[in-house]
Order: sequence, then C-alpha cells, then structure tokens
Amino acid sequence: MKKIKELFLFYMILCLFFLLVAIILVYPVVTMFISSFQEPGSGHFTFHNYIRIFTEYQYVNGFVHSVLLSLFSAVIGLVLTTLATYAIHAFFPKWNQLFLSLANLTANYVGVPLSFGLILLMGNAGLVMNLSKAFGWDGLDHFSIYSLDGLKIAFIYFQIPLGITLLLPIYNGLDKKWREASALLGASVGQYWMKIGLPILAPSLIGVFTMMFANAIGTYDTAVTLTGSSINMISINIANTIQGDIFAQPEIGSAVAIVLGVILMLNMLIGHWLQNRGRRIYDL
Repeated sequence: MKKIKELFLFYMILCLFFLLVAIILVYPVVTMFISSFQEPGSGHFTFHNYIRIFTEYQYVNGFVHSVLLSLFSAVIGLVLTTLATYAIHAFFPKWNQLFLSLANLTANYVGVPLSFGLILLMGNAGLVMNLSKAFGWDGLDHFSIYSLDGLKIAFIYFQIPLGITLLLPIYNGLDKKWREASALLGASVGQYWMKIGLPILAPSLIGVFTMMFANAIGTYDTAVTLTGSSINMISINIANTIQGDIFAQPEIGSAVAIVLGVILMLNMLIGHWLQNRGRRIYDL
C-alpha cells in the first residue's frame, strides 16, 4: 500500500512537471509559431511576415549584426578564457574553487548593471575618458561606449565568466603523464599542445563556443541600455514589433523570434556534430 502511494505521488509530481513545461515552454512556442503565419490586423494565414523579415533591410541587417557580434564575442571570449583558465590551472591549482566562485559571482553582473558600470567607466564623462583627457591620450578620441564598439566590449565581458566556469574543469581531462611522455620523445611544448592537448580539448572548446554564441545572440537589455535602438539587432527588432512606436506588430516579432530559434538550433546541431566528429577522430 505504501509503495502504491509513493508511486502515485511520484506520477502526480511528474504530471505537474510536464504540465508546467507545457504551460511555460510549449504553449508560448506553439502560439508564437502560429502567430508568425498570421497577417497583422486580420489574422489571416500568410507567408508575408517571413518574406518581410528576409527582404526588408531593417530585419536582414539586424540578423547580420547579431550573428557577427555574437561570433566575434564568442571567438574573443573563448580565446581569452582558454588562456585565463589554463593559467589558473597551471599556476594556481589550489585556487580553482575561488576563481569559479568569482566567475559565478561576476556572471550575474550583466544587463542594465553592466551597461551602467561601463557608462561610468567609459562613458562621455567616465573615469577612463577623463583620465585620457587629463594625460593627453588621443587613442580614445573617437571611441564611444554607446556604439557597436561599446557593445563588443560589453559582450566580451559577459562571455568571460561563462567561459571560466565551463572551461576550468576540462583541464582535468589532460593526464600529466602525456606531457611527460611527449617531452621524453623530444616533442616541444608547442608540439604537445598542437598534437595532444588541443585535439583532446577541442570537443569541449567547441561546446563552450556554441554556448557563448547562444548566450550573446539573444541579449537584449545590455544592448538596449547602451545603444537604445541605434544598433540594429534581432532582440531589439523583436521588442520594437511588440511595443511599436505607432502600433504593435507581434506577428512580425513572432516570425523574427522563430528564425532566431532556428539559428540557435542550427548552432546547437553544428556544435554537436563537430564535437562528435572530434571525439571520433581522436577516439575519445
């Protein structure tokens, strides 16, 4: 009898879980998908929403800006965090947990607080800009934190804590004996990393890259706080179609969001394929 009650309770909790998933995730996605094929105003079935976002400059330019900015921040973020995590692993192995805690803490400093901090630091009257004027540095005369360059800095910044959190544990997969064996066979440090180290770490690096790309492409609050609507991006276009300067067009926003979801899905599938290919090549 007790076992039957436990099973009943388990299935009740499981049903509640699937119900919550359906309400919070499945229903909005299905509604958005249906809305993307509806004509604004009348609700009639149409492909015009997708034709618009693939032909009008505003939406095409938004996709291009978002994808390029996400790729740029993911590549730079991956390089910086790979070097940083290797330095932590090699020179401060006892402090791994401390750096992980700091990375988790810093990862919460995103969005509006991050934008506000960058404005205080590098805005028109920010600390760095005032110091550059005081010391006569002219390298920042044409720099603006409220531009695409400012967004690049912001995006790279919030990629670093994510990269440290995900990359720091992967070095445990490198056996110290492999490096010793390669040294005994006459391999240099560079040859060790090119032939052994990086190929072994490659699947994990690819996985982190795909997560960084996904982390950046849907960012809204950081972008809109720093640049308003001056930089055309996917997330800002979605927000504009929902809010609307004159009238809202949620059907267009739904179509843009569906395409964004397809981009994220392709990013995940390509990353998964590259990871599996890397593991097969090196029999990992």
